Parts: sequence; C-alpha cells; structure tokens
Amino acid sequence: MTGVLAKLVAGLNRRPQLARLLAVIGLAALYPASGAIGNPVFEGVASCAGSTCHGRAEGNGAVVRQDEIATWQEPSSPGGAHSRAYAVLAGRRGQQIAASLGLGNAAQAPACLGCHSTYAPPALRGAKFTLSDGVGCESCHGASGGSWLAEHYALPATHASNVAAGLIPLDNPKTRANVCLDCHYGSDKPGQFVTHAMMAAGHPRVSFELDLFSALQQHHDLDADYAQRKGNPSSVRFWAVGQAEAVRRATGLFAQPKFAMEGAFPQFYFYDCHSCHRTISDGPARKLTFETNPARPIPFGNPPFNDENIIMLSAVAGALVPGEAGAFQAASRDFHRAMGTSPGEARAAAQALSLRAGRLSDALSGRGYANADAFKIIGVIAGAATTPRFTDYAGSVQAVMAVDTLLNALVREGRVTRGAAAGIRADIARAYKAVDEPNAYRPAEFRSALKSAAGAIGRLQ
Repeated sequence: MTGVLAKLVAGLNRRPQLARLLAVIGLAALYPASGAIGNPVFEGVASCAGSTCHGRAEGNGAVVRQDEIATWQEPSSPGGAHSRAYAVLAGRRGQQIAASLGLGNAAQAPACLGCHSTYAPPALRGAKFTLSDGVGCESCHGASGGSWLAEHYALPATHASNVAAGLIPLDNPKTRANVCLDCHYGSDKPGQFVTHAMMAAGHPRVSFELDLFSALQQHHDLDADYAQRKGNPSSVRFWAVGQAEAVRRATGLFAQPKFAMEGAFPQFYFYDCHSCHRTISDGPARKLTFETNPARPIPFGNPPFNDENIIMLSAVAGALVPGEAGAFQAASRDFHRAMGTSPGEARAAAQALSLRAGRLSDALSGRGYANADAFKIIGVIAGAATTPRFTDYAGSVQAVMAVDTLLNALVREGRVTRGAAAGIRADIARAYKAVDEPNAYRPAEFRSALKSAAGAIGRLQ
C-alpha cells in the first residue's frame, strides 16, 4: 500500500473505536451510486484501467496519482469497499436478506443492484461494463462514454471543460453529498432505498457523514496541482454541507407518501431504531428505555424520527449561520410535533423542514470559512444547548464522528499540533466506547466524555 491509502489505513489502525463503529453502521455494505448526466454510456471500470491512465501499480503520476484502480480494489480496507459492493450480494448475509424478502438471487435483484453496482440502465451499458465491478468509477464520476472520457486527459482540457462534458463535479460539496446520499441514505431512483423490511432481514443500519466517508474513499492527493485545478477543499465546509444535505434528503423522501408508509404502517426506516429495539422487562418499578428529549415535542412513548443529522445541523446553524438558526430549529420542533398528529401533517412539516435545510445548505456551501469555525462548531456541539439532545445512540454517533472529523481538520490546517491532538484522543476514545455497542449505549457517560474532549480542544484556540 502506498500514498493516501497507507495513511488512511494507518489512521484507522490508530483509531480502533472508529473502525469498530464503521462496522456497526454498515459502511462496508452501503455504497454510493449516481445516475448519468443526459444519456452517455457507462463504459465500466476497464475503460479507466490502462497503465497510462489510472491503472499503475504505484501512485507516481505527474498530475493525478494514476494508481486509483489499485486503491479502489484494495481488498481489506474501507478504501476498497466500493469494489466489493457487488460481491457481498453473493455472501451469506446478502443471500439471507434476499431469501427473507423473496427477492430471488441478490446478485440479480433490482432492489439490491441500485446501490451494490453502478446504477446504469441496461440500454446505457457499454461493451466493457459489468455488474461485477460493483460500485465503479462512473458511479461517482458519471457515465463517460460519448461524454468526458475521450477528452478529460488531453490538453487543453480543464476541470471546467470536463464538467461541461458531463464529469460530475465532486469538488462541489452539495454535488458530492447528493451522489453519496443516493445510497448512503436513499433516493427515489430504482433500487436505492433501504426499507425497514430490509433491515429486519439483516441489512446494516444506515449512517452518513460526508467528510469522513470522503476521507475513507480518497484516491487523490490534496497537493498544489489539485488546488490549482479545483481549489483548496475545506473539511468544515464538506462536513457542514453534508449534514444539511442529509437532512434535506431524509425529510424530502419522508414527505413523499410512497416512501413514508409501508403498507398500513409508517416506514420505520426513518425512525430511531433504538427507541424501539431495547430490552423489554416487567416489574413493579418501571424502567424507561428512553430519555425525554427536549427538542422532540412528541407524545410520550412514540418512536422519534431519527434526527441525528438534524441535531448536527442545528449546531452548525447556531455556530455559522445564526440568521437561519432560529427558523430551522422552529421547523425541526414543528416536524417532531407533527409526528404525533397525522401522516399528512407530518409530511407537510417534513417538506417545510427540508426547505429550511436546503437554505442552510446554500448558505454553508457559499460562505467563506475561517480558522476559528471548527472550534466554534465543536463548542456548540458540546455546549449546554445541544448535549441534552444526545439521548439516543444515532445522534451520539454523529456527534463523536463530528468532533473527531473537525479535530482532524484542525490538525491538517495547522491550527492544532499532532501532539496536542494526541492528548485529546483519550476523551474521544471514551466517547467512542460509549457508542461502541448499540445495545449498551450510555448517554450520561457519552455526554461527559464529549464535553471533556470538546473542552480540551477549545483550550487550544
């Protein structure tokens, strides 16, 4: 292993809590896919694998690394997860899920192929395209045949001209978030929505955080050449916009009746799994399996909508877009309140919240980012207004990933030394441990560890 992949794997080895957490939330079983722009043809991974293109054994290309296929195919690390996406359908879990749902062979089931292979309609598949590639290059970069493939490497091609020819501009955080969310949350495209029935059959729980997931799949160097072509990416911007787009996607899908219901019941995929999946016991003294959440005005005992990204976006808005924060938080409360009224009111409130998230996404994508922004967000996440909302496992997972991600951004940008960051890792590790096992989640211990880690980071300003 060389280059960025070696650094990534080494980083995960130093952060075993994160590696275990990624297994819990099913990173290795959910993969992003994207539709084509217009009607170009999907040519398949083989069209990118030449030794003068992206198929070198070592990343020593003059402009791009040129070992991108090797990174994509890495057999054991998260960096190679996309190439393994199709193969897992033939494994024991994939076949069990398909059998339980009556889907037949999982490797041929449309409900699975939308995310476990490149989403390409049969009529748009080129001669070299194969489903067994899994989630290939064109899943994220867009269909290449008759589009950008023949011109993206030749002078005088630029990033702008490639995008004009159909290349998906993944340097844009909103664009990247929506490409990833198609499978790392769901979309209205065929085969790109995970139902509660799928999870009941054994599909892993879905979770998403744009900057972290981008780092796990990164196959390029953020060097001077990259900055000259695409600008310097901001981890804080990508993380914040990812949270906004996740809220917009979740509430936008929930607002559609065909996704919000599953037969006579609500589609429980949208809800917090662990509010229902807790140990049930009987006795003279009750033992509540949940904590009352101050930002969820829903009837006592009702399952809450999974608001892990809503909590994070509320924190972001309060820190970076205060002019929009109050309206977003009010829309969030209205949405939770509507969940206890009627399906129609809940969907209407979801649509209103989706629009508010979209406004925040636009603001977060377009604003400039200062060195103090990461410190500010961490302070709000661990502050008195936000921490009482960490009553459930899912929201707490997002919080610890956020603090970890933002601390890493501060180190990369030279705001915090590696030595100082290492001294904070014990508290972050303690927070990870509190969410290491979903059935043993300890809210009070988590909040204590998060507060300690955030306080230590804040003192480094």
